[in-house]
Amino acid sequence: QATIYKTNRKLFRERILLGMDELVKLQGNDQVVVAGYCFGGTAAIEAARSGAKILAAISFHGGLDSPTPADGKNIKGKVLALHGAIDPYETAADLAAFEKEMQDSKVDYQLVKYGGAVHSFTELGAGTDISQGAAYNEAADRRSFVAADDFLKEVFAKTK
Repeated sequence: QATIYKTNRKLFRERILLGMDELVKLQGNDQVVVAGYCFGGTAAIEAARSGAKILAAISFHGGLDSPTPADGKNIKGKVLALHGAIDPYETAADLAAFEKEMQDSKVDYQLVKYGGAVHSFTELGAGTDISQGAAYNEAADRRSFVAADDFLKEVFAKTK
């Protein structure tokens, strides 16, 4: 099902924004951080690229590629991308393009790469065989959670 949205970013963003609108209504304020794992991490980045009024986006081993890198200029909040350094699903070219997009758009971003980690490094059920391209990595899981926690403390400290 993810292919539908990966190939139609407009539809993907529309769906994300519908969900965010409902969240804002339910919580009664617009102090939103979008975070996700894998496809959800891709969604967090796409929410930011859509121009949504969010404080931040956090992606754990999500897709960072963009068919329209100029959309980085729409990003209003901070971005944290937590990535397995040897994730076979994101090429070196994808990572370089992501960083160029963020830098060209002057986004306050961090890209953290965890050595020895592949895709799904936070998913205990992924097994531990990195040759499969997706595997759990205890150190990367723990470190990424600490990085996200520190990032959120920084984001929310500025809203007080």
